[in-house]
Amino acid sequence: MKIYLAGPDVFRPDAIEHGERLKALCAKYGHEGLYPMDNKLPPGLSPTVSAHWIYNADLRQLDEANVVIANISSFRGPSCDVGTAVEIGYAVAQSKFVYAYTNTPEPYDVKIKCQECIDGMSVEGFGLTDNLMVACSARVVLASFEECLKRLNKDIENGYWCD
Repeated sequence: MKIYLAGPDVFRPDAIEHGERLKALCAKYGHEGLYPMDNKLPPGLSPTVSAHWIYNADLRQLDEANVVIANISSFRGPSCDVGTAVEIGYAVAQSKFVYAYTNTPEPYDVKIKCQECIDGMSVEGFGLTDNLMVACSARVVLASFEECLKRLNKDIENGYWCD
C-alpha cells in the first residue's frame, strides 16, 4: 500500500529526518510512505508559484496513495493543521480510508476551554478529539503513527480493507 503521510510534520525543524523515520516505519510494516517533502521544489519560483507547485505536488501524492495516515495533533491552536484537514477531506472525497493519530487526545471542547467563547458562538461538545468533520473522517484515531500502521495491517488481515 502507498500511504500519504499528512500532518504538520513538514514544519518541524527536523522535517526531512522525521519524514524518513515515518517512511522507514511504513516499510517495516510492508508499505510505502509518501511524504510531502519528498517533492523537490524547483529553484527560482516566486512564493505564490511555489505555493501552487507544492499544493499540486501534494495532491498528486494523495491521488497516488491508497490510504492516508494523518497527524491531527493540535497545531497552532486547539485543532489540527488546516492543511491536514484539507488533505483528509480530499482523501475522503476519493473514498480513501484515513487513519489518524494525535498527541492531544482531549476532547475538542476541552482544548478550547469554553462552551461559549468571547464571540458568542458555541463549541461542539461531542467528546471527539477534533472538530467532528475531521474526527469523523478518520477510520480510527490512535495515539501514534505506528499504532495506525498496526491497525491498518490488522484491518487488511481481517478483510476490512477493499482496494
